[in-house]
Amino acid sequence: VNIIHAMPCHAMPRLFSCSAGAGLPSLWTDPLGISIRNSSALASMGKSNLDKVARVQEIMRSTGSWEQCWSKGVIPWDLGGVTPIVADLVHKNQLPVGRAFVPGCGSGYDVIALASPVRHVVGLDISKTAIEVAGQIAASSRCANWLEFVCTDFFSYIPSVPFDLIFDYTFFCALEPSLRFKWGEKMAQLLATHGELVTVMFPVDDHEGGPPYAVSLEVYQKVLHPWGLRTTQFAENPLSSSKRKGREFFARWSKIAARI
Repeated sequence: VNIIHAMPCHAMPRLFSCSAGAGLPSLWTDPLGISIRNSSALASMGKSNLDKVARVQEIMRSTGSWEQCWSKGVIPWDLGGVTPIVADLVHKNQLPVGRAFVPGCGSGYDVIALASPVRHVVGLDISKTAIEVAGQIAASSRCANWLEFVCTDFFSYIPSVPFDLIFDYTFFCALEPSLRFKWGEKMAQLLATHGELVTVMFPVDDHEGGPPYAVSLEVYQKVLHPWGLRTTQFAENPLSSSKRKGREFFARWSKIAARI
């Protein structure tokens, strides 16, 4: 597994992260060849998970460091495995091939699930610990030859060529709202002319503060429409976890309009 540290972690600005835990307890291998935590490791989320969200917010207010969240094991956004909608789309062969990108990849489950002989995937995270965990998990996957991980700042990352597919889940909502326009511009730069952006929107509600910060379709449209990106599909995510039902939506975007 190729791991690139594009800048020293102590120099990384405040941004985000996304996915699994520090340490790898209770591992097993799923049909995609990915080591993931078993269901018993996820059974006690409830109030404990809400407490961890509050702890994340406390850490971000005091340090602004997602690496601190990872090093302390405070990572309530983790589903403990591949995002179900990703696994479903891969199984049904309903995603573009070529080059794919997962910003805020965390433990890399979705990176591994997307990787194949016809799709090379780059996972990016600002946390050194997250990238190390992702590398450990990916090393045992049969997809390891078709993926790589990069530890750097999303906004400064410049790939050699644009991506045919970008998947964003719990990345946009982790960014401070003041960075959303910049996110839209960067996504448009990273996406190939005929590429597709897939977003799982969460949390779709009206709570104040964060992270995670509240999102909506209108918020995404506001920052993507200026770059010509329009929705080709939008619906409530049918494969949301029970705790996210009603607050999670799925959208696919393509460059089908002129830039404003």
